[in-house]
Amino acid sequence: MHADVRHRRPSLLRAPDPQGHAKVSFTELFFDLVFVFAVTQLSHRLIGHFSLAGVLQTLFLMLAVWWVWVFTSWVTNWLDPDTLPVRACLFVFMLLGLLMSGAIPEAFDARAPMFAGGYVGIQVGRTLFFLWAARGHDRVLVRNFQRILVWLVSSGMLWACGALQPEWRLPCWIAALSLEYVGPSMGFGVPGLGRSASTDWVVSGGHLAERCALFVIIALGESLLVTGATFSAQDLTVDAALAFLVAFAGSLALWWLYFDTTNDLATARIAGSQDPGRLARLSYTYLHLPIVAGIIVNAAGDEFVLAHPMGLTPLRTAVCVLGGFGLYILGVGLFKWSVLGRLPASHAVALLALLGASPWVPGWPAVITSAYACLVLIALAAWEGKTRQTAVLAHP
Repeated sequence: MHADVRHRRPSLLRAPDPQGHAKVSFTELFFDLVFVFAVTQLSHRLIGHFSLAGVLQTLFLMLAVWWVWVFTSWVTNWLDPDTLPVRACLFVFMLLGLLMSGAIPEAFDARAPMFAGGYVGIQVGRTLFFLWAARGHDRVLVRNFQRILVWLVSSGMLWACGALQPEWRLPCWIAALSLEYVGPSMGFGVPGLGRSASTDWVVSGGHLAERCALFVIIALGESLLVTGATFSAQDLTVDAALAFLVAFAGSLALWWLYFDTTNDLATARIAGSQDPGRLARLSYTYLHLPIVAGIIVNAAGDEFVLAHPMGLTPLRTAVCVLGGFGLYILGVGLFKWSVLGRLPASHAVALLALLGASPWVPGWPAVITSAYACLVLIALAAWEGKTRQTAVLAHP
């Protein structure tokens, strides 16, 4: 009788979607607001700690923030956020996410326990909740998340050790995050529990594509906030206005390249894939990282340019402007390679154009460096848009 009662328990899983594009709920969008704050914290940390150590620490924190968010997006691919228990769980994780994000400026110092506690609380707590929510309804997913729990508890102990022992913090945290990043590619293999196959991850490809696109919007929105806040705090001069317009044009070009030439195509490919789990793992879990990182780095570059638009381009400005656009172009190119099977030549040409200008950039005014990088991205987006239009006409 106990088994019958268990199987009659209302399911917290999403109903299968015949089009492979489950609805993104308002609860998920509300949850994402925490990560608007997180991305802002990361940008400000990069701007305020632009040294080799500061850049590497910010990169590490960005990897952790992304991993929390993308794992949660996978889980809401299966769980229904419109049910009360799932919604309540997401609200708890929002609170933990706020604590984690608030600790970012001092994550390697006084607030290390706060950062690690929020991070581990979300990672382990979400997995435990899924095991409770899916029991009796999907044996394959339950077994997969049992494996994931072993990996996350193991990494969680390393996070805790690093948070409580400052002298061990860096090696413990690097080991913890590395363990979590290699887990999906290793199928979360656990002795006695086996390994997960990519075909076990039956995902709504359209839903996951839309979730990742929304995170790109979050990052672009933060970039606009940095630009607007910096410009509003300055005296209104022709130089500042020019730098502001160039920064805005750069944000438009970033949006254009991803949303007008990439996102719809990738969404259709993953929704129609025979193995959406494998494609989603590569294209969205891993290959969106350089896309998001490029936006964050470019936002720092925009602030540096706005501060001294007509001064010669210093190293940090050149790295952020050219490097930010370069990371973004590389990320979008790899993303297209993962869904099309080839790296577009246009992206390679754009990367060479940025790299080729680097020897001369130190002699240019900062706003000219920014404008050049922006023009490269606009040309790339136009090239890709034309290529897509030609393909549509050839294969209507």
